[in-house]
Amino acid sequence: FKAPSRDHPALYRDLLRTNRVHWIAEEPPAELVREKMMECHLRFRHQMALVPCVLTLNQDGSVWVTLVKPARAITPGQFAVFYKGDECLGSGKILRIGPSVYTLQQGRNREESIKKEEIDKIEPAT
Repeated sequence: FKAPSRDHPALYRDLLRTNRVHWIAEEPPAELVREKMMECHLRFRHQMALVPCVLTLNQDGSVWVTLVKPARAITPGQFAVFYKGDECLGSGKILRIGPSVYTLQQGRNREESIKKEEIDKIEPAT
């Protein structure tokens, strides 16, 4: 896929799923087991800034990762590495990515135009 620009919304996503995560100190962290969710930080490219996220643990040891704000160029096959403060918690290979910001915007625009059509049917424009 070639986007029209480096910052096109089609390049940004805020949801991904990993394979079974390899945890370093705790397998998996107690907070994640107890709460089924955990706030931490993510990096998926070497030397990129850490991105705040929420992990949701799946039965098979994989995680859904919801980013606090969409990140650019998340790609299946890359590794998602999780951090709490300075501590590296573990990593998992990115298997799936959620819809792009562009796709989500298109869906919202479609819903709004459908709602407008429905309203127009009920209340003809005067």
